[in-house]
Order: sequence, then C-alpha cells, then structure tokens
Amino acid sequence: MKNVTIAELYDLTQTIASDLFAEAEYPWQLLPKIHDFIITLGQALPEEVYEKRGENIWIARTAKVAPTACLNGPLIVDEEAEIRHCAFVRGNAIVGKGAVVGNSTELKNVILFNKVQVPHYNYVGDSILGYKAHMGAGSITSNVKSDKTLVVIKGDGEEMATGLKKVGAMLGDNVEVGCNSVLNPGTVIGRCSNIYPTSMVRGVVPANSIFKNTGEVVTKR
Repeated sequence: MKNVTIAELYDLTQTIASDLFAEAEYPWQLLPKIHDFIITLGQALPEEVYEKRGENIWIARTAKVAPTACLNGPLIVDEEAEIRHCAFVRGNAIVGKGAVVGNSTELKNVILFNKVQVPHYNYVGDSILGYKAHMGAGSITSNVKSDKTLVVIKGDGEEMATGLKKVGAMLGDNVEVGCNSVLNPGTVIGRCSNIYPTSMVRGVVPANSIFKNTGEVVTKR
C-alpha cells in the first residue's frame, strides 16, 4: 500500500520528531517508540529555548499554556504552540510549532506536526497528524476496536496488519476533518483530503479526495 507510507503522507521538515520517522516505512510503526524518543530528544533540547516543567516535560518558552491545562509527560511543546483552557495531555505527546490544542481536547501517544489544530473538544490518541492538519469541533480518533482485536489497515482491496491493539488515525499534511466526525481505528487519510462533517471513516482515504460518505469518495478538481 504505497499511499500509506510516511513519504506519501508527511513533510518531515515540519516536525521536531523528523529523526524518529527515519526508523520506519509506515507511520503506525512509530507509535510504540514515541515515549522513549521524547525523553531522549527532550534531554538534548537547548535550555534557552525550552523550559523543563516537571518530569520529562519540555515547553518552549514562546509557547502559551493555559493555567487550567493538565500536562503529563513525556511531553514536548514546541515554539509558538498554544495549549488552551482545560486541555488534557495524558503523556507521550509532541505538539509541533504553532500547533493549537484547544478547549477540553485530550491527547495521548501522539505526534502533532507543526501548525496542526485540534482546537475544540477533540480526542486524539495513538495518532499522527501531519503539517497543518485540522480537526473540526468534536471530531475524534477512535483507537481501539470494539472486539479488542489487533488493528488492520484496509484500503484498495488490501490489508496490512499493524500488530498493535491501539492505532488511531494517520492524517497526512493539510487534511481537513469536519466537525463531529469519528475516525475509526486504523484510518489513514492522504494529503490535502477533506472529510465531511459527522462522517464515520474507516480504512484509507486517498490523497486529494473528498470523503462524503462510506463508498462515496471523490477526487478534488
């Protein structure tokens, strides 16, 4: 499945975690490595740019963090990022430059590339969101199947085992997810694609597409 590779989905110049991506072909392969990578990278960050706040938490001095936000490590919040009122970071998270984590949004085991926006009531778990990806209000990543079996990536009549029980969504650069949509476990959305509001998405959505409904995906003109 060529269209679900790291090279097809992401501009690696737009994340502080670019070195991590060199270790894999597919993005979900990085999920078990996020924890250790943050700790190693955090210890090497320059103190004049990043402030260490608690155990394994590094916050850029130019970032804005609301006093009501709850932050747990390992965590890196990059420059000019914004963590808003009542955001909940459960740990194992990288928040990219200029990214927004908004009101009552919850993060867990994620990489947000630069300029990502998850600004209103979002749950993002075991997921990787590419440069300038945006999730509308109330949209979430579902990261565990209801039958608790291992997640399989499905697309173009093919299946690819992840070997993982928890896989959320892999969003390519410039993906737009409409309000109140649910991205089911193992969803992969190609670059510059749009998801209609209130959608229920599973499997692979090609790049430069509009997902209107299950079985109704059209190419952008």
